Amino acid sequence: MPMINLTCSKKIPKELLDELSAIVAETIGKPEKYVMVVASQADLMMSGTKDAAAYAEVKSIGGLNRIVNHELTMKICILLNDHLGIAMDRIYVTFQSIESDHWGWNKSTFG
Repeated sequence: MPMINLTCSKKIPKELLDELSAIVAETIGKPEKYVMVVASQADLMMSGTKDAAAYAEVKSIGGLNRIVNHELTMKICILLNDHLGIAMDRIYVTFQSIESDHWGWNKSTFG
């Protein structure tokens, strides 16, 4: 049920999806079999420039808190910087906790 939706101004290699999935599962503490990674390339503008940038939305049923969000932000920023050369101050990450009955899967909801 954790999901990360990554929008990036650079082409996102498929291998990065594997790493994002593992990082999200490990950091949030959920089985990777429930993690979804969505990635897309788009034109982004941040801080008045069109330099390389990224935006990641992380959603989960439980598992998100101040410590986890901080750690996940750090890992995502490092990963995107290492693999795509995006400056860490050009990456935004947001978090949203979802109620279990607000997340559908496999003909039902989790709640």
